[in-house]
Parts: sequence; structure tokens; C-alpha cells
Amino acid sequence: MKKLFGDKKEEPATEIKPVDSTKTKLTDANYNRNKFYKKGISLMADEKMEEAARAFEDALRIDPNHIESLLKLGYTRFHMNDLSSAMEAYNKVHEIDVTNAEAWNLKGLIYYRQKNYEKALDSVEKSIDSDSMDGMSWYNKACYHSLLNHIPESIEALKRAIEIDVKNAKKAVKDKDFENIRADDGYRRIIEVVVLESVRQGYHKVGQIVWTTMVGKLEVEDAARKLIEKGLLIKNEKTLGLQKVEEYEIVPELAEKIGVEKKTFFGTTKKAHPVVIQNLKEINEAVHAAKTSIEKGDVDEIISKLDVFIEPSKKGAQMIEYFFEEHRDIRLYKVRLTDKGADYLQVNKQKIIDLFDNIEMMITKKLRAETSGQS
Repeated sequence: MKKLFGDKKEEPATEIKPVDSTKTKLTDANYNRNKFYKKGISLMADEKMEEAARAFEDALRIDPNHIESLLKLGYTRFHMNDLSSAMEAYNKVHEIDVTNAEAWNLKGLIYYRQKNYEKALDSVEKSIDSDSMDGMSWYNKACYHSLLNHIPESIEALKRAIEIDVKNAKKAVKDKDFENIRADDGYRRIIEVVVLESVRQGYHKVGQIVWTTMVGKLEVEDAARKLIEKGLLIKNEKTLGLQKVEEYEIVPELAEKIGVEKKTFFGTTKKAHPVVIQNLKEINEAVHAAKTSIEKGDVDEIISKLDVFIEPSKKGAQMIEYFFEEHRDIRLYKVRLTDKGADYLQVNKQKIIDLFDNIEMMITKKLRAETSGQS
């Protein structure tokens, strides 16, 4: 089962931006609510769940209908194993907006924890009805179908999750929820996706692929053989000292289309710390600029600022590399703002700001990792 927060944990931003003198607690009705909400996010990132829950409750005392605070309160209660309180928070979300996809998906996780897979499936299907592009919901739907031994349905849902985000393939091969579908041909094709993606990322030897994906050696070799038969991989034999080593490469035509990563002799990506750090700092500056334009409410200026995160000639390539899902969300917001203008901004302003707040937190985490020498 995909973890509630995926593979990343949110962390607080490195600094709190000074409050615009025109946006004080006297003029901004949401000032105190947002202050408590952001405090809760920071505490949650530090895994201080009880304190985070109190902060979200403080925000809700000011604004009982703040959906983001209700959702995050549910997160914290879920991680504290207080499932009834988590469900209560999500029910309140649906009293405000019955179509909220995130709350439906999170209700499904509560039923999953309780091993009530039928109800979990019903909830996640409602999530997908509201947001058909939510990869996490499709992934969870695949898990629930597998646990109910609905093999064809599980395979189809998992394929959809992988189409939305290829990283779901790598998660699936290690997920015990898919024990019931491992013998199915459709699942074996998913292993082929994982092997192909591993080679693309620069892991060319069977041992490297086994180590990084946790897929069995025989499964990796079988998938590689099928990929060679399909004309997607090439097997080369190299001599290292007295030993001959087999390596796999993506065929040049496909490699040119999807791009490949280079690894060192020991199989680790060569790091260029100063470049990564500089890219992250530039993205962070662009985030601050975007948030300022959102607060001002000038739709044309906002669209211009969002272009920085989308255009390959600006920060688009770096956003895809570091923040793939967030890049997709920004593209969606730009399309909606272009089509619907100020009306869309008025309804979704806080969601867009929250997105950029989360990017700031992730930048903080990545900067810490880079400066401490972690991968």
C-alpha cells in the first residue's frame, strides 16, 4: 500500500517570509487561520503529530470550514492511529464538498487499515470519480482489488496508476498487497516497466537492478529477455579484468526519446552539488515571486510567473526532475486560470498557495540533503 505521504515527508520552509505591511492581521481575515495552519504543517513535517493536530484545531476554531486544515487534521489523527477522529475530519470535509477527491481517498485508507477492503474500494472509486488523474487513488484501487482477489481489475487499475506516474511501478513490485496478482502476465509486464526504467536511470547490470528495485534476479533476467525480444533493450558483454560482465542498454532510438542518466563505475549518480543547489535556490526564488503575484490577484501576472515552472528554457526541466507531480499541478492551474480567469482564482487561491508552500518545504529538504552529502 502506498504510504499516506508517498516517498517524501514534508518539511518546514527554511524561513518565514516577512508579512507584507498591506497584509496584516487587521486587514487579512484569514491571517490567524493561515498562521496556525502553516504551524501545523511544519510540526507535521517534524513528525510532532499531537502538536500539529492542536495547531490545525486552532485554525479550525477560527474557520471551521477550512478544508485544508480538516484534511491535515485527518492526516495527523490517522498517524496517531485515532481512526475515528480521522474519519470525523474527512466527513466534515464532505459536508462542505462531497466531491473532494482527497478526502474520499483518505477514507479508503482508514477502511484499508481496518481490513474492510470493500468499503475502501467504494471510497477510492468515489475519489477517482472526482479526480480521474489522481495516481495515488488508482494505485490504492489496485491494492484493494488485489486484496479482494479481483485480479483483472487490479491489473487495470495498476496500469492506470503507472500511466499517470511511472514511479508507481517500482512501488508495486515491493508491495505485499499485490501478492495475489504476481503470477498474472499483466503484472509481469509491470516488472518489465521497472527494469526498463532502472536501465534508463543508469543501472545496467542485473545485480544493480536487483539491488535498487528489490525484484528477484530471475524476474529481472526474464523481464530483460522480453525487453530485448521487443527491441527495447540491447545486451552487451564487457570484460572487466578476467571477468566478462553482461550489461543492458536502451536501444538508441528509444534512449533519444526518453533520455537516460549516467552513473559512475560504482553505480551512483555523479553529483554536481553546486548546480543542484543553485537550481533549487532559483526555483525557491520563483516560488516566492509566484506567491506574491497570487496574493496580488493579477491573473495575467500569475500566468506569467507560472510559465517559469513550465517552460523548458526556464525552470521547466528542473521542475520535472525534482518536482514532477507539482510540475503537473502547476500546468493544470495555468490552463484553468487561462480559461476561467479571476473566478477560478478566487475559488482556488488557497489551494495554489498551499501547493507552493509544499514546494518550499520540499526544497528545504533537498537543500539539507545536498549540503549534508546525502543522496
